[in-house]
Formats: sequence, structure tokens, C-alpha cells
Amino acid sequence: MAGKESKPNIVFVWSGIDRQGKKVSGELDSQGPAYVRSILRRQGISVKSIRKKPKSIFSKKVKPKDIAIASRQIATMLGAGIPIAQSYKAIAAGTDHPKIREIFDSIRVDVEGGTSLSEALAKFPKQFDSLYTSLIAVGERSGNLDDLMEKIASYKENIEEIKAKVKGAMWYPVAVLIVGFIVTALLLVFVIPQFEGLFSSFGASLPTLTAVMIDLSRGFRDNWLIIFGVIFGALFFLVTSYRKSAAMRHRVDRLSLRIPVFGTILRKSAISRFTRTMATMFGSGVTMVEGLESVAGATGNLVYYDACFEIRDEVSTGQPLSVAMSQTGLFPSMVLQMTSTGEESGDLEGMLNKAAEFYEREVREAVDNMSKLIEPIMITVLGGIVGTLVIAMYLPIFMMGSVI
Repeated sequence: MAGKESKPNIVFVWSGIDRQGKKVSGELDSQGPAYVRSILRRQGISVKSIRKKPKSIFSKKVKPKDIAIASRQIATMLGAGIPIAQSYKAIAAGTDHPKIREIFDSIRVDVEGGTSLSEALAKFPKQFDSLYTSLIAVGERSGNLDDLMEKIASYKENIEEIKAKVKGAMWYPVAVLIVGFIVTALLLVFVIPQFEGLFSSFGASLPTLTAVMIDLSRGFRDNWLIIFGVIFGALFFLVTSYRKSAAMRHRVDRLSLRIPVFGTILRKSAISRFTRTMATMFGSGVTMVEGLESVAGATGNLVYYDACFEIRDEVSTGQPLSVAMSQTGLFPSMVLQMTSTGEESGDLEGMLNKAAEFYEREVREAVDNMSKLIEPIMITVLGGIVGTLVIAMYLPIFMMGSVI
């Protein structure tokens, strides 16, 4: 009976007839159709149909930020002495995110059934990666799960903050360029044709700039379907290739590190994530070789991902971590020196955390500086585009006025 009562709730859609003979329907969050029928019968409703509520294709996805917030809540409850199953039950009951409710209910059921928390979490690899589950397993083995969960929560918050900064830096210029393209397209399609009709009555040759803009407008209007088809086709091809081709991802990730300004931010981000993750894993009692496998997936770049496995192979043969890192050529001398100092002093976790803090601060400053640099450039570019189009359209009028 206890096993049945611990099943995660499911949303059911029901319909029936009440005591007054009226048709009624609704939704009920319950453990099964029998429970729904029993509840409705006590309310005097004759049930006609019960079915599971279909999942919406537009259902909210669980974002890493959601997991970071939930991890902090779990860490707080575990630190207060609340049992694991009860902690996950409280999160599930208090969230308005249906997917998190479903996942946490499932975890609760598994834990109440005797499954370890790490095994229960491993059933949801998209939400809880190998690094997360490995740290939880260490906490369970050491009996120090509340401290490990606190460490995980802090780690996830730091990583997500840096990821959000980097994403914002990447999308800002893209958004401005999209706006510039839309503004230009609107001017070419709707504004310039109005002037074109006016100029046709002048009976004189148009300035070169005006003639070029009119030809550009005609070409865009006549071939807009092809232009947009090529743009969206190219974007679809690039995105699909990046997702499906490992070689393509390697090329893009390697190239992205060489882009001026952006490459520096991505490199510092990868280093901060490497050092932060390595410090968290090593400080939690995970062996260095095992930890490097989990660290690889946290770097966010395939160049550093491959480097982590190269470092792991070198460390497994007895090489110091700092020496193995230096052989990749991807880490600056400061990080190598701090890692070497940490190995010699026996405080590798502390030195890696200091390096992580330094590079996280560097990423924040680089993103802020880039935003200050890009904003005037983008405004100048957009102003130049719009200004050129405006000058091109008014130039014939100015010339005609000077002749008169």
C-alpha cells in the first residue's frame, strides 16, 4: 500500500454528470484513474470518461538555471535536517514548472523505494549530468550529502552566471544586426518605391547613388523570396551541421576561439569553467582521473573538451596536473603557476578556486567592456545604413532645388 501511495501524481482530464444532471468536466492531479473516480464519486459526480492530460508540444523545458535554483533549495533543506525524499517532495509541491514537478516526484518515489539519490538522478541525464551525479554519489558514500549539495548549488550558480554572461555577449551584436537588416529591408520595400514614382516624373537622369539604391530596391522586391530562402537555408544548414557533425563542431569551436574580442571571452570562460569544475570535483573527494572526465563536458568548448582527455591520459601515467595542462598549450602561465603551487602546497582546490574566481571576474569585465565597445559601433553602422538611404532619396530633390 505504501508503494502505491508514493506514486507521483499525474494530471487527468475527466468529464461526468453532477447531482443536478448537468455535464461537468475538469482536471485533477492524482495518482491514477481509480483515485480520480473515487474523489469525484464522493463529490456526487457520475464519471463518464477519464484520460491522462496530453503533454503540450509547447511545454516548458527544464533549464540549467532551474536546476541550479532547485539545488540551492535542496541544499538548504538538507542542511536544516529535512530528509531527502521530503525535500524533493516539497520542491515538487511548491513549483509551478510541470516538468520539474514530474522529475522531482519520480526522484522522491525512487528514494522512498530504497534507490540511492545518485541512481535516481541518473535517470534524468539531460537535467543531471555525470558531474552532478558523481558528486552526489561521493556525498552519499561519505555521509556528507548536505555539504556536497551546498557545493553543487554554489558551483551551478557560478557556472550558470558565466554562461549567461557569455550568451548575452554573443547575442547582443547578432540582435543588432537582425534589427539593421529588418530596417533596411523595410526601407527598400516600402519607402524607396514611393520616391521612385516621384523621380520618374523629373525627366532627368538621377544621381548615381540614388540610381543604385533604386536598383537595389527593385532587385530586393523581385527576389525577396530567393534572398530569404538562401539566408534561412544557410542558417538551417549551419545549425544542423553543427548539431550532427562532430567535425563541424570542432571547426566552429576552434575558430570561435580565434575571433577577436569574442574569442578572448570564450577562452576565459572555458578556463574559468575548467578550474571551477576541477576544484569542485577534487575538493569533493573525486579522483583526479575520474574528475577530468566530468570536467571535459563542463568546459563548453570541444577544443578544451579534447584537452581534458589528453590531460587525463597524462595524469593517469603519473604526470603532475600542471605539467599535463601546459602540454596542451591552452592554459595561460598564471593558471599553470597557480596549479603548480596548489600541488606543491597541498591546497590544489583552493588555488583552482582562486584561478576560477579571477577568470570569472575577467569574463564579466570583458563582456561589459565589449558591450561598451560594440554599442557605438553598431549605432554608427545602423546610422550609416539609414543615412545613406535617406541621402540617396533626397539627393535628386536637393539637386533640382539648386538648379532652380
